[in-house]
This record gives sequence, structure tokens and C-alpha cells, in this order.
Amino acid sequence: MDFFGENMLRRFSVNFALFSIALDGLSVILSLWMAALFRPALNTLDWVVPIPARVVIPAPLYVFFPLVWILIYSALSIYDGRKYLRAMDEFAILSLAMLIASVSAAGILYFSYRDVSRALFLVFILLAYLACLVWRIVARVYFRTQKASPDRARRVLVVGAGTLGQKVKTQLLESELPNLIFSGFVDDNSESLLDAAPLLGHAREIRDVLKRHEITDVVIALPHSAYHQMSEIVQKMEDVPVQVWVALGFFDLALYNTTIEDLAGIPMLDLRASAIDDYQRMMKRAFDVFFGLIALTLALPLMAVSALMVFLEDGSPIFYRPKRVGENGRLFEMLKFRTMLKNADQLQSQVEKRDADGNIIHKSKDDPRITRAGRFLRRHSLDELPQFINVIRGDMSLVGPRPEMPYLVEKYQPWQRKRFAVPPGITGWWQVNGRSDKPMHLHTEDDLYYIQNYSIWLDIQIIFRTVWVVLLGKGAY
Repeated sequence: MDFFGENMLRRFSVNFALFSIALDGLSVILSLWMAALFRPALNTLDWVVPIPARVVIPAPLYVFFPLVWILIYSALSIYDGRKYLRAMDEFAILSLAMLIASVSAAGILYFSYRDVSRALFLVFILLAYLACLVWRIVARVYFRTQKASPDRARRVLVVGAGTLGQKVKTQLLESELPNLIFSGFVDDNSESLLDAAPLLGHAREIRDVLKRHEITDVVIALPHSAYHQMSEIVQKMEDVPVQVWVALGFFDLALYNTTIEDLAGIPMLDLRASAIDDYQRMMKRAFDVFFGLIALTLALPLMAVSALMVFLEDGSPIFYRPKRVGENGRLFEMLKFRTMLKNADQLQSQVEKRDADGNIIHKSKDDPRITRAGRFLRRHSLDELPQFINVIRGDMSLVGPRPEMPYLVEKYQPWQRKRFAVPPGITGWWQVNGRSDKPMHLHTEDDLYYIQNYSIWLDIQIIFRTVWVVLLGKGAY
């Protein structure tokens, strides 16, 4: 539930956004001025062309450059505190925005003041980046350490003391935010009242509870069976100045990026939107295409050798094209080098086992269907190389939950289906934490961890760990 984030309580205001814009503009202006002062000191470097001691920056640049930075930062939603709660995400988008702004500024110089020193421009870019980065770090440290005043305290009332309400209470208490106070529950369900501590009253008495305890925020955490009460509860609070939130317990929608979309002119709540937003999807897709093409090009010689090994041992077909379940439950054809006998699918039921809990185990180290060439390819993950084609086509991502077999998905529990909230990947958190030693469908929590903590930096970390795991051949069979 994002509204429990500490930065949302302090930074999500128009005043702070305007302050950020002004500070970024001032940072760019000061960086340009300081770069002009510092430029003569670079004359001693061999690769720098000496210039007079006094450098004059054209006055229009003190206007154009701050505008360029602010417009690009705004276009990338840097001033929207809700979008980048985590410091790493904010600093990553800041780096991208700085790169775009730098290229834009270089274009302005090319078509206007081409005599501006390139060394001066590089110094300016470095100073501007550091200035915009440093003041944000200082702001985060300040917000984290400042003490909350009594008039800024947010007192939260939870409607519903059932399982979902208890989760909200636990998260509130564990957040340890000084200005966020869990006041208690209201609930009409007699079964829930046993765990409702403190219970401030019944839901029908919510107006009195709000005024008596000076509540600022109300979280509706009702089970799906009680959703019919929501309208009545909201109506009782219509003229009370409180913030109202709904805890999404129905199929645990928090893993999806639930949004409001327009369908035929009617506003609709999209419950199956991707768990990553449009910007993250753009970055992820650009990352996949760029590095996917590089990886595919480098892998072509290995792919040719692998294809030859498969053909020489067991003839065609070279590729195995199984149906897999991808994002949002869509089926697609995944490409792999064939590592089993041609009739392996017909023998699936003969090799499946069940563990002590009755769960299906469909992979084993001694699977008799695997060919000699296939065992080598699997050991070194060479059978996965054709999936770079799936990445280029958009069926898969380099990093994400592993595509699952349709017949296993049919046996999924509802909570396991959350792993389809993002595109499937060649590698992922599951693969670098056990691979075949941990049956995928029995360890969906690894995929859920990835979804809840997604960032492009996590993708990079997983890729590096994958290379190490593949070199060791750990868990691959």
C-alpha cells in the first residue's frame, strides 16, 4: 500500500514540486556559472585548448539551459514524488534525464553558440548532475530524520478487522514512521472482533469514531464478501475531512498496476494492467532489444554448433517449440534447442513424480528422455539461446518470471497466478536462486519478490548472477 511510504507523507505536495523545479533551475544556472570560473584551470591539460583567463557565457544560455532541464525532468515525471518512492529509482531516472538534457543542450550549442568550449560544457554537465543529485540526497536524509510535529500526525482508522485489516495494522506498526499512527479498528463482524484490538466501535458508528479520535485517514480493508457495505460506509464519511483508502484484498491486486482507463468513453478500473508502469516498460523493452540483439549476435556461433549437435545425434527438428504461458496468461511459442527424444511429450506422464506434499515434479536429473547432446546443452544452458529471438519479438524479456507450462498453470492456486503480472524472462530471480533444484511452480514466491521489487538495476544484477550460475552449471539439468 503505497500511501504508507514515508516520502509520500512529506514530499507529495505542489509546494515541494515547485521547490524542486526552482532548485533544479538554480542548480543548472550555478553549474554553468561555476563551469565558466573553473574552465581556465583546465588550460594546463594537454587535451584542452587554452583559452583566455576570463570566460563569458552567452546570457541566453542562462535561460535556455534551465528550461531544457526542467522540461525534460517534467516529461519524465521526476517531480512526481509518488512515481519514484525508492531512492535508487529516483537516481536512475535522474541519470537518464541528465543524459537526455545533456544531448539536448549540446544540440542547442551546435545550432547557436558553437564557440563555447567543449571542456567547459563537460564540466558544466558534471556539476549540474552532481548538484541535482546532491540536493535530492540531502532532502531524503532530512525527510528521514526530521521529527513529526503533532499537527502533522496522521491517525489511521482501519475498517474491517479481518485478515486484510490485520495485515494493514501490521504494516502500519512495522513502518515505524513517527507521524503515522494506527488508531484502531471499526468492524461489525462478530468473528473479526476477537482479534480487533483496539476496537473503537462498529462500522455504523464510524462518523462518531472519526471525530472522537481525530482520524485523518481511513483504510477500508473489508473482505470481498463485505464489499456491498463499502458504499454505505463511504457515504457516512462524505462531509468528514478525511482521506479514504481501499486496501485491495480481492485477488491481492497490489501486485498489479491497477489503473483507471477509458473504455468506449466509460472510465474503467483495469485490474489486469501490468505490474510495471509505462516508463518502466519502455526502459525494460529498450534494454531487452539493445542487449538482446548484442547477445543474439554473439551467440550465433554457439547456436550453430548446438544445432549441429542436435541434428547429428537425433536428426530434425532442431528446435523445440513448446507452448508457454506468458504475461497476463497469454500463450506463446517459446524457442529452445531440442534436448529430448522426439516423442518426449507423450512420455511426460511416465517421468512425472510427486513430492511428499503431492506436488508434481516434472523435471529430474535422470530423465531418460534427454539425449546425450541435450544433456550437454542443458548443463551449459545452450538450449536456451534461441530464446533471444523470443526477446527480440517481444514474447519474452531478458529478465522476468520463467514461462510456465499450460497444464501446470491449470493446477495453480489463485495467488500463484500473480507471476503473470509482468513479461516472462529467459532468466530471473528464481533461476539465480536454485534453478532446477527448486521446481518453478513450487517457488512462485521468488517471482513475486521480483515483481514487487522490480527495477532495471535488479535486472542487471540478475543478469550478472545468471552468468556466474551458468558458468558453475549449478542446478541445470
